[in-house]
Amino acid sequence: MKTLLSLLTSFSLMLSPVALAETSCPDLLQYSAQKLRSKEKIDFCDKFSGKTLLVVNTASKCGFTPQFKQLETLYKKYQNQGLEIVGFPSDNFFQEHDDAEKTAEVCYLNYGVTFTMLETSEVRGSDANPFYKKLIEAADTSPKWNFYKYLIDKNGQFVDVYSSRTEPLDSKLEAKIKQLLQ
Repeated sequence: MKTLLSLLTSFSLMLSPVALAETSCPDLLQYSAQKLRSKEKIDFCDKFSGKTLLVVNTASKCGFTPQFKQLETLYKKYQNQGLEIVGFPSDNFFQEHDDAEKTAEVCYLNYGVTFTMLETSEVRGSDANPFYKKLIEAADTSPKWNFYKYLIDKNGQFVDVYSSRTEPLDSKLEAKIKQLLQ
């Protein structure tokens, strides 16, 4: 009996680091949200742990809305290397549709977005969703306008923020993404 107990203890000690590694999730990624026009809930730990993540607050009626096309191209270009993009539609700047169907139409039909898009939520101020509250704290800045971009490394740590004017392709943003994916 003593040998069996010793064997079980040794076995459980061997498994503990593995179990811990599988269940650990960076604080920033401990969040879940409803996917746009879907009943599916996205668990950030499950979907984005170990990935380079680009987070963008979006709006369907903004002068920067055409960036969806470049974001989608960026996603397709680097998805297989570990890039994920998540869009947070927000009406904080009064340029998002009130109807999720219209938001989804702009994203999915007009721009062919295949990266993760979430239901509309607040991304700044006291009403910001919990993910953005943590992101703003880590970045020490909130979105100044639609299509502000936050880059998070595969360890779930904030790396850098890029203004709305930063084009997703052929920019310092893309160069930083390539560096993080290596």
